Amino acid sequence: MNDPHLWWYISRASAMIAWALMTASVLWGILLSTRVMRRVDNPAWLQDLHGYLGGSSLVMVGLHMVSLMIDSWLSFTPSEVFVPFATAFKPLPVALGILAFYLLVAVQGSSLMLKRLPRKFWKGLHYASYAALLLISFHAGFTGTDVGTLWYKIVSIALISVAAIAVILRIVAGKRGGTPRRTDAAPSAAPLQSTLRTMVVASATAVADGVVGIRLELPDWGVLPIWQPGSHVTLHLPNGLQNQYSLCGDPANRHHYDIAVLRTGRSAGGSAWIHENLVPGMSLSVSGPMNHFELEPAADYLFIAGGIGITPIKAMIESLPAGRAWRLIYAGRSRQTMAFVAELEASHPEQVIVHASDENLGGLDLDSVLGGPALTAAAQVYCCGPESLMDAVAARVSADRMHLERFIPLERAARPATPIQVTCRKSRVEFTVTAEENLLDSLEAHGVPILGSCRKGICGTCEVRVVEGIPEHLDSILDDTEKDALGVMYPCVSRAQTPALVLNI
Repeated sequence: MNDPHLWWYISRASAMIAWALMTASVLWGILLSTRVMRRVDNPAWLQDLHGYLGGSSLVMVGLHMVSLMIDSWLSFTPSEVFVPFATAFKPLPVALGILAFYLLVAVQGSSLMLKRLPRKFWKGLHYASYAALLLISFHAGFTGTDVGTLWYKIVSIALISVAAIAVILRIVAGKRGGTPRRTDAAPSAAPLQSTLRTMVVASATAVADGVVGIRLELPDWGVLPIWQPGSHVTLHLPNGLQNQYSLCGDPANRHHYDIAVLRTGRSAGGSAWIHENLVPGMSLSVSGPMNHFELEPAADYLFIAGGIGITPIKAMIESLPAGRAWRLIYAGRSRQTMAFVAELEASHPEQVIVHASDENLGGLDLDSVLGGPALTAAAQVYCCGPESLMDAVAARVSADRMHLERFIPLERAARPATPIQVTCRKSRVEFTVTAEENLLDSLEAHGVPILGSCRKGICGTCEVRVVEGIPEHLDSILDDTEKDALGVMYPCVSRAQTPALVLNI
């Protein structure tokens, strides 16, 4: 600390490290969006690393700016460091660096508030990373005291080349990628017809007794929207029914969707129609994908699947990198009725535990499973299957570790219905929903652009952002606390605790 030039050295080193980290962050973000690393891709892990790189670059920029003020030789004032064009020393290049700093702050701040911002706004702001990287490159090229030295030229050329290649990769992938996946927190103003796509049944084969595996493709074999494990699509069947099915294929394959449909007598008839009528070459209307069962970052996972509940779990397992710790407990009536059981056992013999009722007459002992080595202290639990199984698991696992996807809505007690004064901010429509009316039906009747599908509070298609008022959540999609934190509601079944609601639609 006695070296009079110590802070000068720190300012140089921190600036170069920040430049390298920012380049790596942008490159990693492009790898995420283009799925170039799909063979080792765990979306949550990649997103975390992308965030750490961006955050670290901002920390290094901050250290660089502080060291400029502390160093006795450079002796920058706070205004010269934080206000563009306040310094007489190379005012334009310095101003570019200051603007890059504020862009980085905006990008990182928006990432911290991701769940509270409309996804479209966040995504648009995130593109400022490219501008920040460009500004940093110009700033470094015209203000650095080492400009002209061989090592500086080598590092600069390497970083600029990597950034240029990454941007070219993103442009090329964007042109090939087709329509991007919609991830807005609230539905767009587009009518339902514009979100539907006609898809062709490429194949329909039995994957277990009573379960048919279906592959859907675009008629021109075009590129489909990106999806993450846990996503589902909605099939709009010719008999008027709309059924949701989890995607169980490889998220990296953008040319087809794979689903598996169990024939059940308890449904409204959608599964029976599919089993009796669906044949290769048939066209279907499909909407989605949507995801309310996302795979979150974790060091370890315990997956519990019952019957056809294996479909989203299978996609999650296949998205994990080879070194990630996980276990699967897969329960069903018999191996003959359990889809993908042979494939999963063959691929992961040490991690998959199959519990077939006709082989284990004592039934699945959840207390032993959840009290044994399969559930580590770090494990997040993902469960999908019959309601009885999910309720039993949820009763034994703390809410902060429990992740469920329901096929059947929960029975939830509702307060006596009262009229609601509804204001739709974007549509500039105001109306009253009577106690006897359904909120989603009223929105549709007043021409508000909103999508509805299951109308039972389980698919999430009708999600809308709440600006003012307190919703009365009666759906079965997310925890009420999570919906409140996100500021969303599902009007197909939910109403309001307050006399008025203002919706961002």
